[in-house]
Amino acid sequence: MSIADIKKIADDKMHKSIEAFKNELAKIRTGRAHPGILDQVHVEYYGSMVPLSQVANLTLIDARTIGVQPWEKGMGAKIEKAIRESDLGLNPAAQGDLLRVPMPPLTEERRKELTKVVRSAGEDAKVAVRNLRRDANEHAKRLLKDKEITEDDERRSEGDIQKLTDKTIAEIDKLVQSKETEILAV
Repeated sequence: MSIADIKKIADDKMHKSIEAFKNELAKIRTGRAHPGILDQVHVEYYGSMVPLSQVANLTLIDARTIGVQPWEKGMGAKIEKAIRESDLGLNPAAQGDLLRVPMPPLTEERRKELTKVVRSAGEDAKVAVRNLRRDANEHAKRLLKDKEITEDDERRSEGDIQKLTDKTIAEIDKLVQSKETEILAV
């Protein structure tokens, strides 16, 4: 393994950390309806728990309402119960076969709680990136110990990995800031 390989692997993993963080942020609701909010809801389907998206079609009816159309007739009540029992604070209403899931407006207190959740998720993402930096630096030290690279190469790689880490953390901070702005907008 060379220094270029170490940098490439660290870059790829840090990019994946940012993508995972973006997915985490998408699950945090902001008052606007988004079908991804229901991704964590699981429904009992013939004895096993499956994600809601595997038993129903999720659509946006309007900016504040998600439509859930079950693919089988008898699933409506089970889906309604699963959404109600999830910790999302949603209250679906049946309209024939279609379930309407209105997004309740966020209170000021709830908005502040959500910003804390966003900051916490951002901190977790930063910790993951710092762990990737540590792993990459350990790989470089191992190469130095095995006399495959010089001390200058090892120091230069640490500097490059630090620059990559700083860039990734700055991107995470920017994502946290934009999500907080989105949540606090009334």
